[in-house]
Amino acid sequence: MPELPEVETVRRTLAPLLIGRRVERVTVHRSDYVHGGRTPRNLLVGGVIASLERRGKQLAVVADDGRTVCLHLGMSGQVFATSSSTKGNQSHVHIEWRLRGDSDERVTWLMRDPRRFGGVWTHQTFESLMNDRWRSLGPDGLDLNVDHLAFALKKSQRSIKSVLLDQCVVAGIGNIYCDESLFRAGIRPQTIARRIGRVRVVRLAEAIGHTLREAIDARGSTLRDYRDANGASGGFSSRWRVYGRAGEPCLTCDSTIRSDQVGQRTTAWCPQCQR
Repeated sequence: MPELPEVETVRRTLAPLLIGRRVERVTVHRSDYVHGGRTPRNLLVGGVIASLERRGKQLAVVADDGRTVCLHLGMSGQVFATSSSTKGNQSHVHIEWRLRGDSDERVTWLMRDPRRFGGVWTHQTFESLMNDRWRSLGPDGLDLNVDHLAFALKKSQRSIKSVLLDQCVVAGIGNIYCDESLFRAGIRPQTIARRIGRVRVVRLAEAIGHTLREAIDARGSTLRDYRDANGASGGFSSRWRVYGRAGEPCLTCDSTIRSDQVGQRTTAWCPQCQR
C-alpha cells in the first residue's frame, strides 16, 4: 500500500500538471468508486485546480471555489496525468478528468486501481474534508512531535508496531516505514508501547521523521504497483535496512534479519540492533 512518502511524491509530481488548469470534463467508469456526490460539479468540472494537499496516505485536489476531491490509493491505486497525445495504461481506470490550461494544452488526469481498495470522496469545501474524513486521523508523520507520541504510548498495552500503524495515532506510516523507523531507533517491534521510556520515544520520533524524509527524497518505494504521476518508480527500496530482508545479514551488525507476525503484519527486525 502506498504510504506517506509515496503519496507525497504523487502530490509533488501531479501538482505542476494540474494547478492552474480548468476541469472541462469528467468520465466515471465505475460509479461505486466515488463516495458522496457523483455529479460533474461534485467532481470539480468547471473549477480551476488551486492546490493539492495531503494528510497521511490521502491526497486532496482542491478547486479555486473550494470544491474538493479526496483520493485514497488503497493497495494498488495510481494517479497520473498524460497529455492528449499520450496513451497511458488505460486498464482499470475508474475515473478520468480532462483539463485545459491557458496555452490550450489539454491534460488527462486519471485514477487507476486494479484491486479497487481505494476510492474518491467528494466534498463541497476543503474544510468539510478536514472536519469529516480527516478528523479522525492523527498528526501527519512529518509533523509528529515527541509529546504527542509519548502521550499515545504511555498507556497502551499494544506493541509499538501496532500503535505506529494506527492512523488515529500517526497518519501516513505503514508496514515499510514502521519497520525501517523502528530499526533506526533501535526498538524491537514487539515491545509494549507503554514500556518505552522518554529517551527512546525521542529517538523514535526523530527516526520516523528522518526515515520519511529520506524516503521522499528517494521518491518512495516501489514493490509492485506504485508509480508517481509521471509513471516513474520509487528508489527507496534499495535503501531498506530490514523490510523485505528476512534471512539476510543485517547491514549494520551482520546478524540475520528475523521475521514474524506482529500486529497481524509481517514484520522484520534485527535481533542485535533492536533490543
